[in-house]
This record gives sequence, structure tokens and C-alpha cells, in this order.
Amino acid sequence: MNAPDYDLVVFGATSFVGQILTRYLVEYLSAHTETMRWALAGRSESKLTSLKRSLGPAGQNVPVIVADAENESQLRSMCEQTRVVVSTVGPYALYGEPLIKVCAETGTDYCDLTGETPWIKRMIEKYEPTARQSGARIVHCCGFDSVPSDMGVYFLQQHARNEWGVPATRIKMRVKTLKGGVSGGTVASMINIVKEAAADAALRKSLANPYALCPPDHGFTARQHAVKAARFDPDFSGWIAPFVMAAVNERVVHRSNALAANAYGGQFLYDEAMLTGSGFRGRVNAVTVVAGLGAFMLGIVIGPVRAAMERFLLPKPSEGPSPEAQLAGRYDLRFFGKADDGRTLRVKVTGDRDPGYGSTGKILGQAAVSLALDHVRDGMKVGRAGGFWTPATLFDDRFIARLVQHAGMRFERV
Repeated sequence: MNAPDYDLVVFGATSFVGQILTRYLVEYLSAHTETMRWALAGRSESKLTSLKRSLGPAGQNVPVIVADAENESQLRSMCEQTRVVVSTVGPYALYGEPLIKVCAETGTDYCDLTGETPWIKRMIEKYEPTARQSGARIVHCCGFDSVPSDMGVYFLQQHARNEWGVPATRIKMRVKTLKGGVSGGTVASMINIVKEAAADAALRKSLANPYALCPPDHGFTARQHAVKAARFDPDFSGWIAPFVMAAVNERVVHRSNALAANAYGGQFLYDEAMLTGSGFRGRVNAVTVVAGLGAFMLGIVIGPVRAAMERFLLPKPSEGPSPEAQLAGRYDLRFFGKADDGRTLRVKVTGDRDPGYGSTGKILGQAAVSLALDHVRDGMKVGRAGGFWTPATLFDDRFIARLVQHAGMRFERV
């Protein structure tokens, strides 16, 4: 086979997150010595051309590929030209399957930023055998969900093994700070999941299963303790409330454990929540968060209310936080790990921009670059074989180094 023309193609480059990712890659590749052949792809040539114009001199030589998310012939032609595709075309449950199918069939490596666990489960069930045979390495959840959580647990467990000789058997992640906005694409994905779950009892059961993304033979029996109500957490000396992304991150972390041959242990426990403060005020804040999340989910389920929310309250597709808001955003996640003998350690993971967009664009960019450059040697794939992986099982310490050096993140002991 001839060598592909490109190392990386950004598919969905004109979407809200796609534009953030594209601008980040232009800036990154212009400022660093790494060289990469890459191209922009999407269904509208005119929009792609307009995006190129907005990138300035550094982006004018980036090629453009026209490919529609529903046109397998165009997607196949695109995949045959590249070793890696990074996709920002969501909701993935509506638009993502044809590209997964083609990547799995052509052996093209792939990453995205989806947090749609029902769709991820379907893709694994339908296409993992094909990906294993072709050598395609497919990595979902390479944005704020779920890289900080998955790589944060990986980082903590590395320290646990180095210091204790064994992994932590219980880890909690608590969101200390989270400042950022929401885009129309994220809202559309959430609404789609809730609508599907409301009409499908089997899907609701799957969504409640913490091991839903694990291989069928995972063998885990530990009862997980998802945070669903306001409560006091003595390990953090404060009140906690449910974290909206926990349902995604917890399942990704458990899949990482399963794929790494139970590296965290067969009885490993993991949960996520938001810190709301101490004392009476912390309790009130926690109860308020619970009530707000409940009202939002109920509103999505009720058709007329959902329609009104979409029309008057929620951002539309291609809308999201302003560049200024993205720069002003930040997050601080705290991890508490405990061994069976009572030993504990703490780490923190922080990011310097809006988590879902400014930071996600950089995280996803480095995931794509790492997949294209760190896991290839002399034009041949090295490391993991074909299949569906998680960030913590496909990537390694080199990825953490990239996130620290080039994506505004920090992984630290506290």
C-alpha cells in the first residue's frame, strides 16, 4: 500500500469545537518543531475555505477535503488519504457511525470528544472485531470528558504503585472549581440521550450500569456508589453534589481498568462529584445543585418544556462560549486515593481555560497529534493493536507530558 498523504485529518473542522481545534493546531504546529501533514475536512467546501481564510498565513497551505458525515464513499476516500482522523461532528449518535464504520474497515486511527456512552457502547459492539482485524485504533472521549478523569486516575495509580507497590482500590474525584460555558452541540447531545432513554427501558438500565462500557467478561462485582444526592464527604471535609459528567467519566475509568487487565483491582471503586463547600452554606449549595439538575432533566423529558427551553434558553447548534469566555474559564479537579490498608494520597488536575471548549480543543488536539506521531515508528503503528481503547489505555506518560507542556494542564501531588 502507498503511504497516505496526511498524518491527520480534522473532520468537522467548521463546527464550533472544530474551529477551536483547527486554530489550536495551526498555532501549535507554527510554534513547535514537530512536523505533521494534515488537512481540514467537512461537507461544505465554501465553509472550509472561509475557515482557512480566517486562520491567517499559517493556515493557507492546509489542504481541504470535502466529505459528508453520511456519505460513506466520501468518508472512505478521506480515510484512505490519512493515518488518523479526529472528529468533532456531533451529536455522534446522529452523525458519527458511518465514520466509525469506515475507519474500522480501512484501519484508520480515530479519536473524538464524544460523551455519548450509549452510542459508544453500540459502536464497540458493532465494530470492534473489524477494528481489531484492520488495526484501527479508536479512542472516544478525548476532551474534558474524559481525559482529566481518566488520565487523573492513571496518574494517581502510577504514584500509588511507585510508593505502595499496589494500586489504590478506592478513588474519588471531586470538582473543586469549574468555570465555563455550554455549546449548542453539547446540549443537543444531552437532549438526544435523554430522549432516547425516556423511550427505551433497556437503555435506561444500561445507563444505570457503571460497567456498561466494559467488555462482557469484565467480571467486576463491586457495587459502585454513584453520587446522586447532596451529602457530606469526610475525605474532603465538605458537602458534595452530583457532577453532570460523572455518568460518562466513571464508565470510561472502569473500562480502562478492564482493558488494562484489572490494573486497579477487581474490586476497584470510583465516583465523581462536585464540592459545594462546608457547613450550612455548603449543604444549601449541594441541595440547590441537585434541585437544578433534576429540574433540567425533567424539562428535557417533557416535550413542550423541552421545546421552549431549546427556543428561549439553550444555545443553538454552532453556538457556544465566546473566545473571551473560553480564555477566562478554568477547572480544578481533586483526586483522593485509598489502599486497602488505609494509606491515602491526593493529586490534582487543573486546566487553564473553559473546560468544554478552550481546554477541550487543546486536549483533543494533543490526543490527535500523539496518536499520529507518538504511536507510529517508520510509518508503522507501534503500541496498542487495533480496537476500541480509552485515553488511559491507548496513551501513556508521553500524553500527560504533552498536556502539561502544550495544553495548559497540570498533574500534581497535593
